[in-house]
Amino acid sequence: MSRAAASRIAGFGHYAPERRIENAEIESQLGLEPGWIERRTGIRSRRWAREGELLTDLAAHAGLAALVNAQMDRSDIALTILATSTPDHLLPPSAPLLAHRLGLANSGAIDLAGACSGFIYALTLADGFVRSQGRPVLVVAANILSRRINPAERASAVLFADAAGAILLSPSTNQNEGLLGVDLASDGSRYDLISIPAGGSKRPFATGTAAEECLMTMRDGREMFARAVQMMTRCARQALRDAKLEPSDVSRLIPHQANARIFDVVGDNLGIDADRIVRTIAEYGNSSAATIPLSLSLAHRARPFVAGERLLLTAAGAGLTGGAVVWGI
Repeated sequence: MSRAAASRIAGFGHYAPERRIENAEIESQLGLEPGWIERRTGIRSRRWAREGELLTDLAAHAGLAALVNAQMDRSDIALTILATSTPDHLLPPSAPLLAHRLGLANSGAIDLAGACSGFIYALTLADGFVRSQGRPVLVVAANILSRRINPAERASAVLFADAAGAILLSPSTNQNEGLLGVDLASDGSRYDLISIPAGGSKRPFATGTAAEECLMTMRDGREMFARAVQMMTRCARQALRDAKLEPSDVSRLIPHQANARIFDVVGDNLGIDADRIVRTIAEYGNSSAATIPLSLSLAHRARPFVAGERLLLTAAGAGLTGGAVVWGI
């Protein structure tokens, strides 16, 4: 085992279910006027998993794509991190099954429940592992939120989607690559702004549990909007300071795709022009932790990242938990 000077992204991958749900379908169900969802969120459509499609199915598609893109021997992968809020089961974790399905025989595997900021946390931990152990890590973020939406609650029903994104990190000798700056944050005083009331040890599933207790609820959409903007902006500024960079040094801002208005305000707050913000929300909606790796993969496919680019990733969500990372390509 040898330490690595840095880590680098060796492979990108993503997967979105084939089933496409247009705004008109949801607007009709909720009695909203045509165009309401796009005006408020920037979403035109989203993908939902088909019946029988599992979280580990989505994750395996994205993970395989990243492995193929990296052209790396699967026996080299030392750790698999799966960031998800919708595992196949509450117990056992889904990551060991994912690693097994991908043939990662020498990999440890763990789930990470970080809600919308889960990928930021997983990436931070994976970078540290690669640097200390000198071995590759597969990071996958995936969610099937369509099965946790309350179709009668407008605040959440219009937003959430299903998707998966993945990156493969490998050791690098280039200190200008990998994690250059990071800031992580939480605010437990706003713990219940977004929640699924039942299913934990506080309120276990039981006979007679009301159906809506098992579904997602957003208590105050306006406050969630404001808190997300504040947390994403604050963490992004601190991560840039940590990296000793200015907003003008950022090649692309890749925000959590919660709502187009959120990341437009964050971009304005940071002084990052709209043409440097990666946007995937219009076609893919909000898949929580999966949006940033999905956006990374889609952006790389559209215009491949080149050496010297500086990426700024930022997210905030339920918990409240959030963070930002400056990443060097």
